[in-house]
Amino acid sequence: MKFTAYAALLTGAILTTPAMAQVNLTAETASPGGSVHLAPSHLVEIAGTQGIANIQLADGQTLTNSLQNVAEGKTDIASAPHILPFLMQRGVGPYGELGGEKGAELASNLRSIYPYILGNFMLFAYDSKGIGGWDDLEGKKIFNGPPRGGALTNARAMIQITAGLKEGEGYEGIQSNWGQATTVIGGGGPDAIVLPEVFPSGRTSTLSAAGKMTAWSLPIDVFESDAMQKYIKAPGSAPIIMPVAEAAAALGDQFTVVSEDDTFRGFATVGGDVVHKDMDEELVYNLVSAYIGSLDALKAKAPFGNTVAFDNPMLGMCGANPMVYHNGAVRAWEEAGFEIDDCAKEKM
Repeated sequence: MKFTAYAALLTGAILTTPAMAQVNLTAETASPGGSVHLAPSHLVEIAGTQGIANIQLADGQTLTNSLQNVAEGKTDIASAPHILPFLMQRGVGPYGELGGEKGAELASNLRSIYPYILGNFMLFAYDSKGIGGWDDLEGKKIFNGPPRGGALTNARAMIQITAGLKEGEGYEGIQSNWGQATTVIGGGGPDAIVLPEVFPSGRTSTLSAAGKMTAWSLPIDVFESDAMQKYIKAPGSAPIIMPVAEAAAALGDQFTVVSEDDTFRGFATVGGDVVHKDMDEELVYNLVSAYIGSLDALKAKAPFGNTVAFDNPMLGMCGANPMVYHNGAVRAWEEAGFEIDDCAKEKM
């Protein structure tokens, strides 16, 4: 039987969908304000209006848990940095309680459907805090993400590689869920922040409206070091190099961007939305085809729409990343004229 499309609740805004949708699905993502929320919320809209599926989207979630929910068949779609399937497969980090065998079993259930850049990691702080940069973090309070997840894992690693400091020893880490992050940071508790941000970011715009801020590029010697190069080539990461002027323009007039030269260096968190391997192939094909067919509309929905690689299906795929595309997604991307390398496809 058919189900009348219901109004999908998206962060307080109601999108009514007049079309008749065939399937009811659930999805989980992070809080609004970035690509990780924009992509699935866009999918909710087009899937409903095109009569493909009703998707109930829960935002403000911890993506570590969301990914496991998909792997266990509890949720249909989830947003996830690529580092999370990598860690799950090995039963380490936030998935340490699973162990290697169970982690590998669950990770084998996951399939990609489309990619995006979640954010560019950077150090930034209110000028009033008097922070001097990466070499001035010892003993400070640093906001570095949600209580669990890929963002926290990456931020801790970035601070350790760049500043040589471990949380709980060289500095005090402050965490909160994404929905409370702006309030916690704006409240003045942290001395500095290390987070992934899209350029431009709604969070940085809101925070800088309360006072001037400075963002620091990775030092050249750190960026070029073996440790950092190895890390930014790992699953879930990619190097980011852009002119300082471009970064400053994206962050806004309240920001000063500091670098040793005219180049901003950092690394990006990459990921995408995933489904269970057993999701119906025709359903996945229809969802992804509708998504690809509306990429221009998706990009136009946010100032960062053209900077997060919505239209690069090979973003972060292959190499040590255990994720491959669902067969239905492969068919949709290839029929739309995009190339999917064999290493990103299921083994037949």
